[in-house]
Amino acid sequence: MITKYDNIVFDLGGVIVDIDPQACIDELNKIGLYDAAKIIDPYKQQGAFLELEEGKITAAEFYDIMRSMCNNKEITNKELEDAFCTFIPSLPIERLKALRELRKTKKVYALSNTNAILFNSVIDRLFRQEGLAINDYFDGIVTSFADQACKPSKKIFETLTHRYNLDGSRTLFLDDSQANCDAAKECGIDSALVPPEVEFTEILNSIQ
Repeated sequence: MITKYDNIVFDLGGVIVDIDPQACIDELNKIGLYDAAKIIDPYKQQGAFLELEEGKITAAEFYDIMRSMCNNKEITNKELEDAFCTFIPSLPIERLKALRELRKTKKVYALSNTNAILFNSVIDRLFRQEGLAINDYFDGIVTSFADQACKPSKKIFETLTHRYNLDGSRTLFLDDSQANCDAAKECGIDSALVPPEVEFTEILNSIQ
């Protein structure tokens, strides 16, 4: 049982939901977007992907940019969305159960670099596996696209603490990026890295 912290803040991709950027790149390549690897990077967003994640362009504008890079200019938004959503393949139900259990004793939040396409489709669907919705698993959610700032920006961490009145010394942030963990610490929030193939429950169980 963690006694030091009242609040646990989770990154989504790579911590709660699984990510497979290579599968996404492969699917986009199949439909003719051969420069997909230059756009899709889970740790260092850039170009149109960064603009989407920061909420600076709409899903429709993002699809238009992707379509302009495709050999097949007739590719539909639905085909682009289906390929793009392979970025997030799964969410083991055990993690959902662990979140519900954690909320019995802690305040639980999400702080994620994500975008409206993934958040409102595949992420929403995966969080409904138990008949609940994503808001049923968290006391609050901050996303880069809604708040127009991506980790490791200081702004997004300040948005989290100010919006939910969190004491950084009583808050633990879990992320799969060391740069984001370091940024949280610079903002006065304790953090812990969740390495690949390690469950967040293992990290929490190792902290007193």
